[in-house]
Amino acid sequence: MNMAFDQGNKKWRGSVGGIVEAPIDQVWETVSQTDQLPEWMPMVERCTKLAGEEGKPGYVRLVSGFMYPQDDGDRSWVKERLVCMDPSSHSYVYRMEGSNVGLDGSVNSLKLIGYGDDSTLVDWKFEIDPVEGASEDSIIDYLGFLYKSCINRIEGAIQPSARRVE
Repeated sequence: MNMAFDQGNKKWRGSVGGIVEAPIDQVWETVSQTDQLPEWMPMVERCTKLAGEEGKPGYVRLVSGFMYPQDDGDRSWVKERLVCMDPSSHSYVYRMEGSNVGLDGSVNSLKLIGYGDDSTLVDWKFEIDPVEGASEDSIIDYLGFLYKSCINRIEGAIQPSARRVE
């Protein structure tokens, strides 16, 4: 019997963080908009609205690209539903509802924390159901690496018109 399925409701959890050299409102404007995703997620080619209103719970989007390697070399896709978004606390939570990557039911939460006038701490937490035949550490490390690479690209994705001129 596979141990991953003997764990009951145990989730695999991880988190990554990073500092973005930009004010929190500029970072929020970039990370909270679906159409900006390909700008700061290097593995995302397209993000399409499927249902609901962006920024409102229940909003559904389809993210596709090369997030997770596929055996057939095809693009991976994830259908995500917005659980909650709170612009006043600069945070949101998405749940993966369907995918071809085996992470259905996974939850990603992103929170921004002002770190002085010109920098922002990005705190990204994730939890997934155990994956049959995979090591918890290797999956958490891979997702951490993936999400950290996204955080590292946020600063460059901020619209040049939004940047302050010194």
